Amino acid sequence: MSEPTAAQGQTRHDKLMFWGCFIALITTAFAFISRMFLIKTWGVEFGLDEAQEGALLGIGVWPFAVSIVLFSLFIDKIGYKVAMVFSFVAYLIWSVVGVAAYFVSDGGQGDTKLAYQMLYWGSFLLALSNGTVEAYINPVVATMFNKNKTKWLNILHAGWPGGLAVAGIITIVISSFGTDADPVPWWIRIGIIAVPAVIFFLMLMPLKFPLNERVASGVTYRQMLAEFGFAGAAIVSFLLTLQFIEVFYSPDTGEGIRPWIIISIGAIAVVAFALYTRSLGNPFVFFMALIMMPLATTEIGTDGWITGIMEGVFEDLHPGWVLVYTSVIMMTLRFFAGPIVHTLSPIGLLIISAVLAIAGLATLSFTAGVMIFAAATLYAFGKTFFWPTMLGIVSEQSPRGGALTLNALGGIGMLAVGVLGFPFIGALQANKAVSAVESNTHITQAVPAILADDELAVTEERSAYYGLVPYEAIDDVKVQAVLAPLPEAERDEIAAEIKATRGASAQGALANMTIFPGIMLVAYIGMFFYFKGKGGYQAQHLTTEDGLTAHAEEDAATAPR
Repeated sequence: MSEPTAAQGQTRHDKLMFWGCFIALITTAFAFISRMFLIKTWGVEFGLDEAQEGALLGIGVWPFAVSIVLFSLFIDKIGYKVAMVFSFVAYLIWSVVGVAAYFVSDGGQGDTKLAYQMLYWGSFLLALSNGTVEAYINPVVATMFNKNKTKWLNILHAGWPGGLAVAGIITIVISSFGTDADPVPWWIRIGIIAVPAVIFFLMLMPLKFPLNERVASGVTYRQMLAEFGFAGAAIVSFLLTLQFIEVFYSPDTGEGIRPWIIISIGAIAVVAFALYTRSLGNPFVFFMALIMMPLATTEIGTDGWITGIMEGVFEDLHPGWVLVYTSVIMMTLRFFAGPIVHTLSPIGLLIISAVLAIAGLATLSFTAGVMIFAAATLYAFGKTFFWPTMLGIVSEQSPRGGALTLNALGGIGMLAVGVLGFPFIGALQANKAVSAVESNTHITQAVPAILADDELAVTEERSAYYGLVPYEAIDDVKVQAVLAPLPEAERDEIAAEIKATRGASAQGALANMTIFPGIMLVAYIGMFFYFKGKGGYQAQHLTTEDGLTAHAEEDAATAPR
């Protein structure tokens, strides 16, 4: 490893380092969007309802937190390169397993149970890889640009929407070569992730990664853990415990690891962490960790469902274009984050972003046709700076936390959206769809059995969040059975109306999502007055007054040109 120097960011080595990290983040976006665009295809092939689709989405997200937090605990000891190699190998394994699942399923005619398990656990490994990527790219860039972290973390994270846009366009183009009757095999859309994975591996493998700012400054390992403290560990443990109960225990059969065992393990881990650090943690880091949960649900959760939601709105246009469009806006804005942050301050930027996100989600819930893109513009402007600005603020306000506080924030966000966000949105859509169909008098008058207790066209009541959130879901098999006695023309008409009604209800569910940026807005306004009371927002640096080594390089001297 090499020590940070005043020349960092100017040499060919450091340019390759930055852009290699950038492409690694693009790879995580490829991993994300390829699954998002396929979730409805898998739902049909494997007979999943909306909430079950949410669980499949979730397994590809929440393990991110496991890898990013675990690697952050030890990454300074094992080195960034080890983490990079692990992520590359995991991407290749996912490519092989995901492609193989297609042939095992054979369009739903083969061993669909085995194919689903391959996708499920392959997605788990994929999420671990995504978390590992962020575990090393964030501290590397924060170290290289330690005098202007918020700006450069925003530029780095332009790779996320950039990857969404590129992979989205590739996926849409590939899909255009097929038809509803003869679609392009979905294994192709999974296999494309290997391309950026190979590129970042070849770029980064020969390079020497920098020594983390925290390590170079002499902050001890215990001091880093103390910044996160008992409070931060309790959040991570709580969310992981919920997820592990869902994965390893079946309440229907009573099989698996008993919940009390999982809860006990989580509690023991938190107590051990508290005893070792002897610290409650930095209160500001704890506060930011709480905000990260609704933030991740607003951005990642909505992005994960937007394509499926828009399928019920667009007829002649691929619904993925909405996500591609917002991603291009985000990528462009993040490249110009420097002057925006300088003008508004990080806190002011977050306040404006929350207002725009609320307006964007609200208008997306009811607009149609080309106006959807106008609403999506508002939403894109709103969500653009959330994630990297939050990371930048935590890194600037808690430099002693090193890789742990910086990465744990992202880990908590991804864990929250995987454990809580995706299932919540899925259950919300399911309930909305049932209510919309049952409220459509034309449908219920034509087919009274839709509402009949003895021939329900919706499933029995189910629950998400361990029984705390009940929901009902429309069962397509039951719908077909109820419609079967009708004349063909009327059957097709009612089936089309049910589909349209479900699509409109899913779009309307976006209005309920405004509660999350609403919570964030209140929190950001509170942060504004907090920093105003301290004389305004100022980044904290590791200085010689702390008995540590100071980094004197300026951002202007470290820009990768």
